[in-house]
Amino acid sequence: QVTVRDALNQALDEELERDERVFLLGEEVAQYDGAYKISRGLWKKYGDKRVIDTPISEMGFTGIAVGAAMVWLRPVCEFMTFNFSMQAIDQVINSAAKTCYMSSGSIAVPIVFRGPNGASAGVAAQHSQCFAAWYGHCPGLKVVSPWSSEDAKGLLKASIRDDNPVVMLENELLYGVPFEMSEQAQSKDFVVPIGKAKIERQGTHVTLVSHSRPVGHCLEAAAVLAKEGVECEVINLRTIRPMDIETVEASVVKTNHLVTVEGGWPQFGVGAEICARIMEGSAFNYLDAPAVRVTGADVPMPYAKILEDNCIPQVKDIIFAVKKTLNI
Repeated sequence: QVTVRDALNQALDEELERDERVFLLGEEVAQYDGAYKISRGLWKKYGDKRVIDTPISEMGFTGIAVGAAMVWLRPVCEFMTFNFSMQAIDQVINSAAKTCYMSSGSIAVPIVFRGPNGASAGVAAQHSQCFAAWYGHCPGLKVVSPWSSEDAKGLLKASIRDDNPVVMLENELLYGVPFEMSEQAQSKDFVVPIGKAKIERQGTHVTLVSHSRPVGHCLEAAAVLAKEGVECEVINLRTIRPMDIETVEASVVKTNHLVTVEGGWPQFGVGAEICARIMEGSAFNYLDAPAVRVTGADVPMPYAKILEDNCIPQVKDIIFAVKKTLNI
């Protein structure tokens, strides 16, 4: 068993060793071993040129990283939380995402923007937004959102090796969670292909589609519903952009019901995009009931724990949505 934190640390270590163009920069990533200890031991191993502490200036160090990527270095730019990436969103979108297109392909920007995304615990409104829909909206970016340790390691390695800007949305509450990791996943050559979803549980009655931490909630809900004779197929999206809608369509054709689950806000969200794609495609003809979305509440995140719990999708909310769509 390997925690998500250790899987990310492994991936960074292996890629820093494999390619001397890779370097990590961000607040407290070096001497302090990272705010969440993702970069533990890397500064001592690789030194000041490869693991770089920055001032608290997201726009500044993100601009430095984007410029470095334009001259074929491979920066990994850590945001202490993606909520602070708003300070640097001009660099991420206008500088990184659009340059390859605007230069007719002559300038690639191989960079990874990574850090915790979405709600943690007790950090209130300004630290709890999910940026999956924000960055997933923008052409020129790839956006990945891991759940398990295998996802985290494989997607980070794939993102560092990719020649496009990749936004990697992690979850702070998953960092300390241990997951089974196969021997293959612990090898230095292991990558998870960007743009491919994974079926975490096979089922026949309803399709549950999710990403990041809510995948675990979906699996818990599926286990409860299985005792009542309802078999849920759980899909871990892994990638928000490009979205693997083919896997979702194939599942909907089989189950005839769709429920999407996400921690972000409902309006223009990831679930909304999945529902629209299903409606526009041939899988729509197989639906026996309207698709249902389970999302975060449409409010800035409250600080009080009981209110916070009611703003984030819980297992009971998923079970309720499944029963609603199956009319049971």
